[in-house]
Amino acid sequence: MIRVTLPTHLRTLANVTGPIELQIEEPVTQRAILDALESAYPMLRGTIRDMATKERRPFVRFFACGEDLSHESIDAAVPAEVVTGAEPFRVIGAMAGG
Repeated sequence: MIRVTLPTHLRTLANVTGPIELQIEEPVTQRAILDALESAYPMLRGTIRDMATKERRPFVRFFACGEDLSHESIDAAVPAEVVTGAEPFRVIGAMAGG
């Protein structure tokens, strides 16, 4: 079971209060996680990645095991700790400003 954590505004949109658990067949990739997340919570479509291109939205980052996975291939396997459920796959809103 994969655990996904979302920022507060996306949890509110999805009407969830904590981590989301998703059953995903291997290989577990960022694409597989995001596809399953958007399938289970269709109201999130277009918020994390562009609906047409499936590209990650600016100011959205993906983390796991303390590592920024945002610039890794979307089809690369996520860390084993995420696959086993020991660590969550985190969707985080990036900060910007001056």
